[in-house]
Amino acid sequence: MHTFVISDLHISDAEAVSQSRPYWKSYKRREMFFDDDFCRFLAFIEKEANGEPAELVLNGDIFDFDNIVQLPVDRSNVDWLAKLRGLGSQEWMSLFKMDCIIADHQQVFMRLGEFAKRGNKVVFVVGNHDMEMHWESVQNKIRTALGIVDTPADEDVRFCSWFYMSGEDTYISHGHQYDGYCSARNLIHPQIKLGGKPAIRIPFGDLCERYLLNGMGYFNPHATSNYIMSGLQYVLFFFKYMLRTQPMLLWTWFWSALATFVTSMRHFMAPPIKDPLEIENRVSAIATAAQVTPSVVRQLNALNAPSACSNPLRILRELWLDRALLFLGMFYFAGQITLAIQFIVPISFWWFLIPLTLFMPFYFVYSFNVNSTVFKTPLLTEKLASLISEITGCSRVVFGHNHQPEKSTVADTEYLNSGFWSPAYSDPQCTHRIGTQTFVWISPQENERRGSLWEWPPGQAEPLPFESPEGVL
Repeated sequence: MHTFVISDLHISDAEAVSQSRPYWKSYKRREMFFDDDFCRFLAFIEKEANGEPAELVLNGDIFDFDNIVQLPVDRSNVDWLAKLRGLGSQEWMSLFKMDCIIADHQQVFMRLGEFAKRGNKVVFVVGNHDMEMHWESVQNKIRTALGIVDTPADEDVRFCSWFYMSGEDTYISHGHQYDGYCSARNLIHPQIKLGGKPAIRIPFGDLCERYLLNGMGYFNPHATSNYIMSGLQYVLFFFKYMLRTQPMLLWTWFWSALATFVTSMRHFMAPPIKDPLEIENRVSAIATAAQVTPSVVRQLNALNAPSACSNPLRILRELWLDRALLFLGMFYFAGQITLAIQFIVPISFWWFLIPLTLFMPFYFVYSFNVNSTVFKTPLLTEKLASLISEITGCSRVVFGHNHQPEKSTVADTEYLNSGFWSPAYSDPQCTHRIGTQTFVWISPQENERRGSLWEWPPGQAEPLPFESPEGVL
């Protein structure tokens, strides 16, 4: 069977054009949609399969629940943070967001449903940005949008918790579970209780987009180079794009970062909702969807990276809150020193600038020596590749997540990264695109299947072999 793997489409709702903020989330505007390209891609798959069933693996972050800020008409049960940054991950909230996505991408769901009805297999692997697909009701809503409910095609559309085994030779996972910033605790039981109500546990990296980047819409979350910068780069970016339309950016960032930190720790520390009598059924269901045995599910679950939230200081550093709190602390102690001297010798309060100035060198030394570690570690290490191969017996691993299309060998295991399709640009105007639309093609050749990496140029009807690392984020 031909297997096609595509990831990181980040399909979301359409952003309305704002006259006062013309570049606000311009990457989400309807003209940036790639729906036509995706539909042509489906037609290409069927042509290459030549009448035989094909397998399409939608490998995580197909939908982006994190950057939807639309709200229902009835807002009586919506808290203040949701009104500012979008709904959380309770079941009704996830269903509402799924409705928003379906309404703006009807062509995608119609063509994908037709693709499944013609006997092709469609596999959804849950990623970190579409964690809310863990709700069974959300999965059913997707099936309804595809038009496959209670049809033979219904059996060929499946949802996998975080991995899928294709053809007994390929392990496919979005890859977020091997990234501490985006890994979620206990995906066997993804639900937690927040404020007494069931919700889906959301990783730190995605809460950053929800509560931080959603309030700073000039930063494109699909391009890490667009929002992970040095202090000087942030200052230059602010004066170039934000000074006129978002002059209180510093305050927006500060309270948003605090909200992100508090919410991240709440999600991380909340115990999972699980019924002891249903644990084995849950593991068996995950195994059946992924085409493995329950023991393989438990072994692979043990490989997941621990969440970065286990080290709160690490989270504070990524949010720049450590530097903010240190700066406020310097002001406080400089003021305390000045007040202590005033008890002895009457001086102007502006003398507090002297101790503050003495603190500044230490502050700058610390600040310049703190660097982000996001995506600094490879998703697939030699140790991880060896363990995956030993547990699953596969000879090939396919990831997505980091938006870096790649084909290499890691510890005698063939590694492919399917890259991304989401619109990534280096500027808020969306004039300089980063990367290209890529996918993995695993094709039968003689007595084995071979994996290759391809790109789908926007507006074209045929792919090209991906040979250049141009545009890697």
